[in-house]
Amino acid sequence: MDCLPGVENLGPNSTKDSLLTDVEGILYPKETTRYWEEIQNFKARPDDLLICSYPKAGSTWMQEIVDMIQHGGDPEKCARAPIYQRIPFIGFSIEKIEAIPSPRTLKTHFPVQHLPPSFWEQNCKIIYVARNAKDNMVSYFYFHNMINIIPDSGSWDEFMENFIAGKVCWGSWFDYVQGWWKAKDHHPILYLFYEDIKEDPAREIQKIAQFLEIDLSASVLNRIVLHTKFENMKTNPLVNHSDLPFLFDQTTPPFMRKGKVGDWKEHFTVAQSERLDNICAQLFAGSGLTFRTQL
Repeated sequence: MDCLPGVENLGPNSTKDSLLTDVEGILYPKETTRYWEEIQNFKARPDDLLICSYPKAGSTWMQEIVDMIQHGGDPEKCARAPIYQRIPFIGFSIEKIEAIPSPRTLKTHFPVQHLPPSFWEQNCKIIYVARNAKDNMVSYFYFHNMINIIPDSGSWDEFMENFIAGKVCWGSWFDYVQGWWKAKDHHPILYLFYEDIKEDPAREIQKIAQFLEIDLSASVLNRIVLHTKFENMKTNPLVNHSDLPFLFDQTTPPFMRKGKVGDWKEHFTVAQSERLDNICAQLFAGSGLTFRTQL
């Protein structure tokens, strides 16, 4: 599968029960650590654009928004290929990605300390999307049970303990969002919040366009807003990954499940909610980093 090399030969259960691999205290899929040296030696270019988020925090949404901005809000141009080919993932083999002509738009889930160093060296523009811990945790819980390269989530209570401890794939959400928050003070990073995009997509899309130095007319902006509504994304086979059955079991749930702010209320007990609020308050105190858990 183009731009997903290294996972195209997976069977439905080929790695489901495999353990994740620990790299400096962070758990990654074995399919990532298998290409670790290759990934770390990736040669970024100065005009590369990187989209980054913790898993299930809105990176696929951001990919489609960015592609629409770059192509003047023309959905036909964005229908040229599936999203993972238009904006490939830095996390498996990168051999085919290196052959893509400039300018490239790429995606990753790496925390700041494991991003291939060349992205920092080339001072590449980065768009980072952050989602509140509660909704992110719920979405990630379901995601573990549908993707075939990481273990199942276990019970909700078990998953919550692992999430809080950072013992989940791609590491601690708390460390992750703080690492990128601090990095924005030293690098050209546009740090966006999932909740802000849901609240006012036109406003946030304009921020992205300005960051990319692209002017959007009102009509183009409106087309992008409409095209990237969650309801439209969910049914779009070019973005919902329905063409990757070897990787995603989308019988229950689909890759794009609800896409809402506040879905956590259907999963958290009062005590669990308060506990997570307290953890965030302690860890983020004085940093200026705050998250909304409802609109």
